Amino acid sequence: MNIPARAVTRDVDPLFVERWSPRAFDGSSIPQEDLDTMFEAAGWAPSAFNYQPWRFLYARREGADWGRFLELLLPFNQSWVQNASALVYILSDTLMVRESVEDAKPLRSHSFDAGAAWALLALQATRLGYHSHGMTGVDFDKAREELAVPQRFHIEAAVAIGRIADKSVLPEALQAREHPSGRRDISEFAHAGNFAG
Repeated sequence: MNIPARAVTRDVDPLFVERWSPRAFDGSSIPQEDLDTMFEAAGWAPSAFNYQPWRFLYARREGADWGRFLELLLPFNQSWVQNASALVYILSDTLMVRESVEDAKPLRSHSFDAGAAWALLALQATRLGYHSHGMTGVDFDKAREELAVPQRFHIEAAVAIGRIADKSVLPEALQAREHPSGRRDISEFAHAGNFAG
């Protein structure tokens, strides 16, 4: 596969640039050990009060839950995720519960913290030779019911994980989009002082 290199303007670790979100996966199985290594990396994310509000619900393609998990995605995403090795739903706990639910307090950073965990999972996947693709093309109401997710948990996104395949496995309309995307220059999103647009 000939994947175009990404241009960088600063000296960042290559791992950050190597991580991207393909849709073409090869349909291979993923060892539980590899998936657990990704979850271990995710678990080292920082979080407010070290509460670690993230939860990961997953299915491996050869497992009994695969079809059930796949059907919770919108049809467009089902069309390419079907070739992934694992499908993970990322949840976050919206409440901080120390002793009992009655003492719970809203956790403002639940999504922020779960996002940090997802980022570490994605980087560990890349380090292991896999790729991951996060998405919000999910039937969230159906997912909550099917996966028995309590109301206090927010379903953030789904993530497909697998080994990359040639883009020819994708429908023709998606093949042209199957390449690493560029990024904005930091001058567009990092500003000293007040908000600058």
